[in-house]
Amino acid sequence: MQAPPVKDGPRINDEIRVPRVLLIDQNGEKQGEMPTASAMEAAEEAGLDLVEIVPNANPPVCKILDYGKFKFQEQKKKNEARKRQKVVELKEIKLRPNIDKHDYDVKAKSMFRFFEEGDKVKVTLRFRGREMAHPELGMKLLQQVKADFDEVAKVEYEPRMEGRQMIMILAPR
Repeated sequence: MQAPPVKDGPRINDEIRVPRVLLIDQNGEKQGEMPTASAMEAAEEAGLDLVEIVPNANPPVCKILDYGKFKFQEQKKKNEARKRQKVVELKEIKLRPNIDKHDYDVKAKSMFRFFEEGDKVKVTLRFRGREMAHPELGMKLLQQVKADFDEVAKVEYEPRMEGRQMIMILAPR
């Protein structure tokens, strides 16, 4: 035997099975605690629905309103919230241990832009050939990056060697 489908959203009209409810009328005025049957009658008189707004309260709070309009407003709120949310991306900046001052400034400028947009930045420092003999130069450079971006970003992943590259991840504050 199959279970009945689970309804999402608030209970309305005959679905409300508690003996007493706290009623709020269509004007938003509190009518007080009353039996569910009389709250249903009040909703029918107004030509609207009785909707359970706060089901976990004691007694549950019900409001007289147009359910179709209520559902539409809720959907609109959800869409607006989805529109406003920002997906944090991970941007990557690649450096070399013997980077020149101006090249570093250009990379730093783009990193500032990434932090303003709310993105995380992965700083990758690649070593080639004989550069592997001096990982302390790479560590010094990443410490400088950390110091330069101290006000706008926090270190999420400390500088660490992974094969031939050193990696550090910074997140906006």
